[in-house]
Amino acid sequence: MSDSNEGGPVSCATPIDVAILADYWAAALPASEEAAVETHLLECDRCGARLRDVIALAEALRTVAREGRLRMVVSETFLRQAAQDGVRIRQYAPPAGGRVACTVAAEDDILVGRLAADVSGARRIDLSVCNERGIEQIRLPDIPVRAGMREVIYQESSPFIKAAPSFTLRARLLAVDDEGGERLLGEYTFNHTRTLPPDR
Repeated sequence: MSDSNEGGPVSCATPIDVAILADYWAAALPASEEAAVETHLLECDRCGARLRDVIALAEALRTVAREGRLRMVVSETFLRQAAQDGVRIRQYAPPAGGRVACTVAAEDDILVGRLAADVSGARRIDLSVCNERGIEQIRLPDIPVRAGMREVIYQESSPFIKAAPSFTLRARLLAVDDEGGERLLGEYTFNHTRTLPPDR
């Protein structure tokens, strides 16, 4: 596609959705769809520029995520790559309906909870993070559901936990239907004990 008179790429009549560009960059598209995206990108400077923006944003988010600063749901692939890059990961896996004693050390970079659950039949899953009384503090909505999925991996903010006093956190996985009704898939209790000195 040729440049516009101002020297930039002309507009695209059929722009590729940003989510599809992100999946393309992550090699998460089916082969047939990936081929169609590649063909379009070879012909479209505008979508090529948007892909470069997606890549820059993805790399920035990956950097922040690997610093353990974000509360987010991560994948096994993300953890495996982080470990290969030398990131220090502390993991806990309480059973559904159970609890686990946990802490974080100064040298830990990423802190995750593995939340095992049967998500078959769920069209939408939310993660509700609650205090010890069960009052929701934050919600991570619309977690992608994949075939064969057996757990949700929740990354807590390492800087937040390192600075926090001892406390109890409850995580709830919820199946949400089209009308907004919720079904509990599993509740997981984390009893955090602060082990770092107050100035850490």
